[in-house]
Amino acid sequence: MPDQDTHLKLIAARTGLPQRKVANTLSLLSEGATIPFIARYRKEATGSLDEVQIADVQREHKKLEDLAKRKESILASIEEQGKLTDALRKRIADTFDATALEDIYLPYKRKRKTRASVAREKGLEPLAELLLKQPQENAERAAQKFISQEVPDTAEALQGARDIIAEWVNEDERSRNLVRGAFRRQATIRSKVARGKEEEGAKYSDYFEFEEPLKKCPSHRLLAIRRGEEEGILRVYVTPDEEETVFRLQKQWANGSGSAAGQVREAVADSYKRLLSPSIETEFRNISKDQADEEAIGVFANNLRQLLLGAPLGQKRTIAIDPGFRTGCKVVVLDEQGNLLHHTAVFPHPPQKDERQAKQTLAQLAQQFEIEAIAVGNGTAGRETLSLCRSTDFGRSIPIFSVNEAGASIYSASEIAREEFPAQDVTVRGAVSIGRRLMDPLAELVKIDPKSIGVGQYQHDVNQVRLRESLDQVVESCVNSVGINVNTASKHLLTYVSGLGPTLAQNIVSFRAEAGPFQSRQQLLKVPRMGAKAFEQAAGFLRIRESKNPLDNTAVHPESYPIVAQMAKDLNCTVADLIQQPALRQKIDLKRYVTEQIGLPTLTDILKELEKPGLDPRGSAQQFEFANIQSIEDLQPGMVVPGIINNVTNFGAFVDIGIKESGLVHISQLANRFVKNPADVVSLNQEVQVRIMEVDLKRGRVQLSMKGL
Repeated sequence: MPDQDTHLKLIAARTGLPQRKVANTLSLLSEGATIPFIARYRKEATGSLDEVQIADVQREHKKLEDLAKRKESILASIEEQGKLTDALRKRIADTFDATALEDIYLPYKRKRKTRASVAREKGLEPLAELLLKQPQENAERAAQKFISQEVPDTAEALQGARDIIAEWVNEDERSRNLVRGAFRRQATIRSKVARGKEEEGAKYSDYFEFEEPLKKCPSHRLLAIRRGEEEGILRVYVTPDEEETVFRLQKQWANGSGSAAGQVREAVADSYKRLLSPSIETEFRNISKDQADEEAIGVFANNLRQLLLGAPLGQKRTIAIDPGFRTGCKVVVLDEQGNLLHHTAVFPHPPQKDERQAKQTLAQLAQQFEIEAIAVGNGTAGRETLSLCRSTDFGRSIPIFSVNEAGASIYSASEIAREEFPAQDVTVRGAVSIGRRLMDPLAELVKIDPKSIGVGQYQHDVNQVRLRESLDQVVESCVNSVGINVNTASKHLLTYVSGLGPTLAQNIVSFRAEAGPFQSRQQLLKVPRMGAKAFEQAAGFLRIRESKNPLDNTAVHPESYPIVAQMAKDLNCTVADLIQQPALRQKIDLKRYVTEQIGLPTLTDILKELEKPGLDPRGSAQQFEFANIQSIEDLQPGMVVPGIINNVTNFGAFVDIGIKESGLVHISQLANRFVKNPADVVSLNQEVQVRIMEVDLKRGRVQLSMKGL
């Protein structure tokens, strides 16, 4: 097996990173350091690698480890058969491509009964070997020698020999690579509707007669076609030019002109059609699916990051409303910490239409609880409820916000919601979630399975393990980049903090409940099972607002406190003075504080943190007003209206324009220039102006444009 240096060189080559940075990153990961911790607090070791680069190193290392395990399994299997030579062992050891490794193993792989194995049992392998040499001797005459009780005639003898040759062709590495090359250059993906499925599969009508080069097929289209195939609506084929590929294979195997060469050519054609083509087609389907998955997961991860880092309103006393028609609007009152103070229901919309009573109730609640903001879910009846609130006389100005409620119903029925509100029903929990999303989107959205938030594309069709890994990584990254108030954070939010997990998160909450709010970061070490390693990983991401030490409310890590104290001492001031007085910070010469462990990258971060202690990087929530349109019927082509981007895909962006249906700005309509990736132009929650291009009332679709706006 290769040494560690070989793995380091391979990871460095695959990630495009220097070998030293890769080695130090792997060393930190093996010691139990998390990606956010390494990216933030170990810049000297990694050369300031970011979270994406560190994750790439981790992923490539995992691939090589998995490959090493596969090699061990293959070597054991071949050795068991008594066929493992030194040359073969070395070849396997020197192979680091999973596909090439499986090609080497293919001839030794234990097979179920095949046509070739049946032919071998009948003693036809010598005939196959003879035909492959393509002698001048007539093939029929050569086959006569193999007629037996089990092989009644020459036709069956030749058929058996061809079956064996076909298997040899299939197991030959050069042949497989030749076919792979054909697929890589010219494979086409074709789809057609399954017989009798035209009506049932109407939504896939674009793919009823479809053909496109595989390498040009974008991920969203590939995933849509595959979903249509999974549902039995479409028949899908991935193939290169069969005639040309078979011709090139035959040239590789048959160079004679006699009847034996004809038998070989026939065997090669059969091998391609029956064995090689299906095998390589599966391979390329998997490769293209993996690539489509990566792209779709990347889009989802990017959207999720933007959603989680949405600007919070902050700690305000809030009325939150989960709108509805028949069942009414659920109204909850939350205090500054998001605790439930009161709940009720109002029925301003049809069929009850008691608008006067609804306004009266809302005004009374606003006065009684000194409400500072109102959050209205943007689902069914959201627009009408928003209008109701704006037309209610509260006696003073109260900001009113439309809140994306995607996934609120999932949360309300979840175990987390039952744990938080065991005595309340799902409607109350859903309304609470809407209010808390306004106050702090990150703290609330981490409680919901990211797939239910509605910002992905084909998220149920991609590799679910890879999706979960990627989204968990995004959540962890967002939680740690913002920093968490340890005295108000929920158990679920704390779970995502670097170095913590469900057990430690629960222990922190329990300790806080018994001993009162944490007074310092150092006090965290008293939490049961909070060891030195967990403290090291977590402390920098946990904030204590009221601590006597002002550094406890910053991203400065406790391990760096002595350096900040030394800076203050050298300037004959306190740490608090350093934070409050920019003139003092300007006198700091960072080079004086460089040590073997701490270099300029960390010192620069410390100085930046002293400039903005405890500052939330997300900004603050702003009100937004839609145009005066109530439904899709109110839209006319040519109208220009304001909207908020609520989903970005790799084929465009969806925009909430204040009606039930989100409109699509196709990638070609995002700007007056060519746009390769919509994420380069737009982002989630961005406020935009859009022009109505086309309204399809039947299908409930709205086409929009941002060109020239």
